[in-house]
Amino acid sequence: MVGRPLDSRFPDHTPTIGEEMLRIEDWTVHHPIDTERKVVDGANLSVRAGEIVGLAGLMGAGRTELAMSLFGRTYGANISGRVYKHGKEIAIRNVGDAIRHGIAYTTEDRKALGLNLIQTIRENISAAALGKVSSAWGVMKPGAEEVVAEKFRKEFRIKAPTVESLVGKLSGGNQQKVVLSKWVNTDPDVLILDEPTRGIDVGAKYEIYGIINALADAGKAVIVISSELPELIGTCDRIYAVAEGRITGEVPRERATQEELMRYMTMEKAPARTGAATEGNQE
Repeated sequence: MVGRPLDSRFPDHTPTIGEEMLRIEDWTVHHPIDTERKVVDGANLSVRAGEIVGLAGLMGAGRTELAMSLFGRTYGANISGRVYKHGKEIAIRNVGDAIRHGIAYTTEDRKALGLNLIQTIRENISAAALGKVSSAWGVMKPGAEEVVAEKFRKEFRIKAPTVESLVGKLSGGNQQKVVLSKWVNTDPDVLILDEPTRGIDVGAKYEIYGIINALADAGKAVIVISSELPELIGTCDRIYAVAEGRITGEVPRERATQEELMRYMTMEKAPARTGAATEGNQE
């Protein structure tokens, strides 16, 4: 079906991990309507350059809420906590701040929130970084969008005859590549990928995994949120488990199994911390 032997679901990858890129401390988010209820409760996590970090959790655990609240406070109320980039605290009050600080987020619902389905590949890819294709007065530079979009069409192997193809006519895998292109075009240091392979076929998944590995190899810090535990185990260097809004464990790749992750994902409360490590990361 995919035109090649399916010997492995995940491409081989040897990470080159550098210094800490992003760290959040005591991140707490309340529900936007029921403001007494915490949907993220005192979360602490970090990701380094060249590292792929996973977030595992059951439905409603708070993974997406954590990502959206971090990305310009697009979800939640009474958000508190600290965000550090390259060891320095930064303030992220809105999506513009997040983009300026080099943070990108691909939503789990690409059709409703990630793309404009009645626009072209060209228009979607440039949407999050219009400053790169327009003058200081906000006038679009002739041909600039086409050059950028064509670059990503070739690099990410988006299967479409031209960049003028409507995104709504593409397959799910190619739509996801357009979403990734749009946010990689903002030149981020940190990419948060929420369910990056949901609803796409096995061949396209393999290509997306290759793109994720290439982004990490380019020095990006990547956070992957996925409901598929084999996907997290097969692609991530470390995995945080989330339960009821709390990070309950941190598991390195060499120790990651579905049983180990599920144990943390069903914990009622986080284990006691020793230093900066959770129980899942202690020797």
